[in-house]
Amino acid sequence: MARLGLLPAIVALGTLFVVPPMVKTETFITAETTGILMIEGGECFSDPAYSPGAAERIVLYTPCADGADNQSYGFTHMPDGPYDPAGLSAFAWRSCGERYAELWGGDRDDLDFYPIMPTAETWADGDRDVMCAVYHPAGRLPGSALPLAR
Repeated sequence: MARLGLLPAIVALGTLFVVPPMVKTETFITAETTGILMIEGGECFSDPAYSPGAAERIVLYTPCADGADNQSYGFTHMPDGPYDPAGLSAFAWRSCGERYAELWGGDRDDLDFYPIMPTAETWADGDRDVMCAVYHPAGRLPGSALPLAR
């Protein structure tokens, strides 16, 4: 009978270790995150992690076949004009969402996407490109997420 008294405590303790799905936003990685500008379309890469050698957060290219945190699935180009964070965010989410729907057909429980956008500093340097990235909210991508060409 004493063992049954422990059951609620064990169940409650177990819920402390449940990891909720990750939601990545346009601020998760930006054009200023070291390493992101080296990623090409279709390539996989890590989530940002602090590098003692670089003394900053960096992302690294990761072979898709080895499993990865993210995969680039396209780029869109924002028209010239003054830096407008709200307008840039709306454009980035809309254009990456349209490309996502073209590739995967809309909502999927196993994939989500987010844009990687220019910052005020990179915008001042002429950066107008938005990278679209796909990820698995509950963990790593087991391989390339891109649909096979038909």
